[in-house]
Amino acid sequence: MLEFENQMLLDLLHEDGLLIAAKGLGIERILISLITTYNDPGNLVVVMGTNQREEEYLLAQLEAQSLTPLPRCITADCPVNERAQVYHDGGVLFVTTRILVMDLLMERIPTELVTGIIVWKAHRILESCQEAFALRLYRQKNKTGFVKALSTSPLSFTAGFCHVERVMRNLFVKKLYLWPRFHVDINTCLERFHPEVVELHLSMTSAMKEIQMAVLDLITATVQELKRSNNSIDTEEFTPENAISKSFEKMLQVQLDPIWHQLSPRTRTLVADLKVLKTVLGYLTQYDCVTFYNLVNSLRTTEKALQSSGWMLLSSAETLFYYAKLRVFGSDSKKGKKENDNASSSKNMNDFHLEVNPKWVALSEVLDEIQQEVSESKDMEKCLVVTQDDRTSLQLREYLVSGSEVVLQRLLYQTLGQKLGLRQPECNLNTVKTNKGSINQRNEKRSLNKSDKAQKEPTNKGKKAKKSKTSDSGKGKDITLTQITKRYNFVGHSDSEEAGSDKEDDEERILSRRHFLSPLTLVQSLKLLEDVQPKYIIMYDSDLTFIRQLEVWQARHVDRVRVYVLVYKGTTEEQVYLTNVKREKDAFEYLIKEKASMVIPEYNDGKTEDHPDLIRDSRSASEVEADEKKDTRKGGQAETEVKIPQRIIVDLREFRSELPALVHKRGIELDPVTIEVGDYILSPDICVERKSLSDLIGSLNSGRLYNQAQSMTRYYKRPILLIEFDQNKPFHLQGKYFLSSDASSSSKDVAAKLQLLTLHFPHLRLLWCSSPYATAEIFQLLKAGREEPVVSKAEAITAETNPDAASERYNPQIKDFISKLPGINTQNIYSVLNKVSSLPELLSLSQETLTEIMGSTSNAKALHSSLHQCMKPPEQFQDAKRGGRFTKKGQRRFQNRVTR
Repeated sequence: MLEFENQMLLDLLHEDGLLIAAKGLGIERILISLITTYNDPGNLVVVMGTNQREEEYLLAQLEAQSLTPLPRCITADCPVNERAQVYHDGGVLFVTTRILVMDLLMERIPTELVTGIIVWKAHRILESCQEAFALRLYRQKNKTGFVKALSTSPLSFTAGFCHVERVMRNLFVKKLYLWPRFHVDINTCLERFHPEVVELHLSMTSAMKEIQMAVLDLITATVQELKRSNNSIDTEEFTPENAISKSFEKMLQVQLDPIWHQLSPRTRTLVADLKVLKTVLGYLTQYDCVTFYNLVNSLRTTEKALQSSGWMLLSSAETLFYYAKLRVFGSDSKKGKKENDNASSSKNMNDFHLEVNPKWVALSEVLDEIQQEVSESKDMEKCLVVTQDDRTSLQLREYLVSGSEVVLQRLLYQTLGQKLGLRQPECNLNTVKTNKGSINQRNEKRSLNKSDKAQKEPTNKGKKAKKSKTSDSGKGKDITLTQITKRYNFVGHSDSEEAGSDKEDDEERILSRRHFLSPLTLVQSLKLLEDVQPKYIIMYDSDLTFIRQLEVWQARHVDRVRVYVLVYKGTTEEQVYLTNVKREKDAFEYLIKEKASMVIPEYNDGKTEDHPDLIRDSRSASEVEADEKKDTRKGGQAETEVKIPQRIIVDLREFRSELPALVHKRGIELDPVTIEVGDYILSPDICVERKSLSDLIGSLNSGRLYNQAQSMTRYYKRPILLIEFDQNKPFHLQGKYFLSSDASSSSKDVAAKLQLLTLHFPHLRLLWCSSPYATAEIFQLLKAGREEPVVSKAEAITAETNPDAASERYNPQIKDFISKLPGINTQNIYSVLNKVSSLPELLSLSQETLTEIMGSTSNAKALHSSLHQCMKPPEQFQDAKRGGRFTKKGQRRFQNRVTR
């Protein structure tokens, strides 16, 4: 480990706390060191917050260090009995948060014996999340164990008021450790072993510059119009500089989602236009001219123009459309000649003047330089090309093998071939001879333009790469070294066969089989560097996180690598990277000021009895009673009644939501069991079925909600349907949540279906909650002064006693009619339906036979009397009828009353 990594580890080992480090500084090695330190059967350490991919990477690194025994992963596939044994065996365990909460509530894990908890991605710890719930349950019963949290997202701690203090309170820690990139220890350590960096500042073509200026003008105009249209919201961060960054969409979401239903249609259109223009700007530098023209051409339609806010009518939009077409068709005169030439049925691909991406040319020249250097040294070195996404990787692979002309012609034929009547280009992409020939042809052409190359590629060796574009690591697929080899067929021989190959084969192998093109992810980039061990790295699309990882990786290895950074000078690509660096630096400066001024209470670690989130639950009822008897300040007043903690029965499936954590935070104990009627049992009479908006729509359309309401009304006196909204969404039925896809059909209207539901079940009550926080408060109010629910009774309503479980076996109309007869209840209705085949047969049965079927003399007598006894109307109605004072309408009303 490096010096600053050792200091990070020592800080966490010395005292519990929250460690926030800059992205790419190798904080995952701190996690590995913590696991290695506590990996002993005598300890029981839980690691939470990791996903499956990260767990696989960590286990692979620990296995490489010959660590025994290896930590185990506890997921839903692990049975309950096996989990109890795993907890008993001790060691370090990766546990999913939901399982950890369930095991803590049901006391399957020995909480008092837990050595500590390590929290990964601590910036996600909010009071409503499952991680905070698990930590609160852990700290209630364990006052000596440790809590160590790690995070690499400083920006997440700057949103909201005192966000870092609230996170530390939920983590039960008192120390905050900050490690930015400009930290003295980090800067000193990495500067001693920095890689050799060559920055290639490329220039855009004239058409690309015009397009970039036009798109920036459109973005500026759209942002200004958005600020003018919304004077009531904070638009300080709505700037063109932020609009081109990746985090701008999240910024818009935080600001506008809660009031989205109140925004005007024009504001919504402006937000959509900003996303479109940002995509256009990204395609300009990322992809080829044909792909860019295809995107821009798809926007230039009547339908898109009507849906936009009007930016297509501006002069900058005309500039955008003109130069996008110019990059594909060439000048106006040649373009007009090609478009008006109808003499032949098909056109030649060579008539088009397709503009080559400058980065493609620069990449080929860098590879030629690497090839020449490797050929002179006669060493087989590996070159790693880092791209933004998988689409770029595939396109660069085809370009390196076939050349720019073949790639652009193929793309042009696929997108505009049928429309323009183009002939399919003839090319063979599969033979090695063709590949080698195209490479040699490009080498000959580039050797004639060395002067141009020198002008386009000024090099600054010995400096860090500072200008690149943020990569979208979540969109690409994970491609390891082996997968790249199989997918691209770059390796055709084994190592033993390579040893006997000739020099010409070696040179070709360097170019065609040593280019590993891969999108960036945290785990994969680390694994890729360790597996490939490259000597040369080409940053086709630079990423802040990967550059930092590369610095740390170079500091940990003796062999010095050379890094080529391809970046468009003075463009939005450079600006996006600089904006990301500035935002991270500002975030750390903000956290440094907060750390200097924040006041952390002594009880914040939860190890004493004073923490406000734990004091109500840390004492039992007997301890509360003893403390009240010791209180002498009550004088001669009568002793108050002991307050027994309130309890709510919760269905196990509900622990996927935030509500159980918020209910528990209010001092209400939870009993997690499997119940088939309702989601929450507040009292023996109150049953609650919770529905989110999406679940409500699906339940209404499928009819499942009708069956659930029927079950609740049969077994509980006060059934409740709880409709819960997202706290980050507007508290309003709108869009797809109000009308179905078939707007002409009123039967699919959500409001109409809810009205029908309440008509069928008059005792069913609807609760509208704006967020889980409001739901938890309502639960506490509903439970005030009521009897506590009984778990055994709630579990007793199973598939055998639940009428909905067997409802599909019977005709619903006949079943509904039988259920309304006197003497019929939920205990004997299925006995009657199973043993009586028809209504005439039921009428022919004697009272003794009905007693045997129903198992009750009183119920059988009531049913037999209702079927056979003659019911006469009261005398007053008979006198009125004989007196002729009934109208026809009155007679019908009288007859209906007699029938009922």
